[in-house]
Amino acid sequence: MVEARHLTLPRLAIAAAASLALAFGLSACENVATYTQPSLVRVIDASYIAPAVNVTVEGTILAGNIGQGSITPYGTLTASTNASIKVTAATGGKALVTTNGTLLAGHQHSIFLTDNGAAATSYEVTILEDQQVAAAGGHSAFRFLNQAPKTGAVDVYMIPSGTTIANTIPIVTALPVGSTAGYISFTSQTVTMVIVPTGLLTPKYTSSSLALTGGEVRTVLIVDTQLTSNPPVEVFMANDVD
Repeated sequence: MVEARHLTLPRLAIAAAASLALAFGLSACENVATYTQPSLVRVIDASYIAPAVNVTVEGTILAGNIGQGSITPYGTLTASTNASIKVTAATGGKALVTTNGTLLAGHQHSIFLTDNGAAATSYEVTILEDQQVAAAGGHSAFRFLNQAPKTGAVDVYMIPSGTTIANTIPIVTALPVGSTAGYISFTSQTVTMVIVPTGLLTPKYTSSSLALTGGEVRTVLIVDTQLTSNPPVEVFMANDVD
């Protein structure tokens, strides 16, 4: 009987240890299963009439003291189906605009502030869903936001090096003011981006040479220049995927 008891106790200890490990394992699995990915969020300011602003989401300042043409880095926020968004002047005071929106878990979003050059207080906030994976190998993906009311609808060309606009097909045609052309994928190469009023070939904006090697994902904000007539269009561009 004594010998049998000595054989049983170690087995009981092993069984107890195995049960404890299993319990910890199940607990860890439960923690992973209930984990919710955050949402990556940035701000794009395209307002002509807004002063320098702060943008607050769910009580957290996401962007501070920004103006037209600002495209901020992404910040990490808790995902929400009804996130409160408030835009105020950087100097304080009553909110310029308040709204609510959906910030999806594991997604990238842009909070887009616009007014299209309309009367004061007519601010609009839109939540855009951004592409979060690199473009396919050997390709680049660009998205265009037309917020140039004086210029109107535009065509966008990506002119390959050594080619003229007359021999190039626009990748975006007749993009209206206030509209967004979703991500457009094209073969990566060295190009010049040219923006013209729809149907014309006289450039309103010409970029420097863009050496695209593949994988790039970018957002292009198109606005009217406010201080010059040449060029009449100004462009702000940001990388959506590092």
